[in-house]
Amino acid sequence: MKTILYLHGFISSPASRKAVMLGDYVRGQAPGVEYLVPALHHRPAEAIAQVHAICDERHPADLLVVGSSLGGVYATVAAERAGCRAVALNPAVHPQRHFERYLGPQQNLHTGERFDLTPGHVAELAAIDPPALTRPDRYWLIVETGDEVLDYREAVAYYAGAFQSVVQGGDHALSSFAEFVPDIVAWALEDGPPAGRATA
Repeated sequence: MKTILYLHGFISSPASRKAVMLGDYVRGQAPGVEYLVPALHHRPAEAIAQVHAICDERHPADLLVVGSSLGGVYATVAAERAGCRAVALNPAVHPQRHFERYLGPQQNLHTGERFDLTPGHVAELAAIDPPALTRPDRYWLIVETGDEVLDYREAVAYYAGAFQSVVQGGDHALSSFAEFVPDIVAWALEDGPPAGRATA
């Protein structure tokens, strides 16, 4: 059985717009695909342990990991370890550099859970950050140039050699995501490069 594992971003949850949209499409158009959306812990070490536990139970050839923002980082870490393919959506490349400015109280946008973002969180992000991709051809990067949180050019440089879709305009929430959903699901079902919009 093919599996799509969706990883949400920081202070998000399985109730996020993209997680729900992708799940609805899978259930309607590819019901034979296993779709998983874990509620990731706010501690990076615990979150990536959750992800690895899921990946370890599945064959790499049958697994596609899709991640948004910080989830895109986790998807990349998972793909490097498991040898599977991954789709990174507006990923927070080298996240330890970005999260230092958010230290302090945080609240999950969907669940209301409150916690403090500490230097320990940042250190855990640095510990898992892959310095480079070993097999760029296993990745599909989707970014929007209007991302107001991250500089999309950092992701374009980091995922050099990967399949890339760079959308003009947009935002960090990836407002064009719906256009990519069919091709993402198709890539989970097929070998070879992603169809449609991706360019190597």
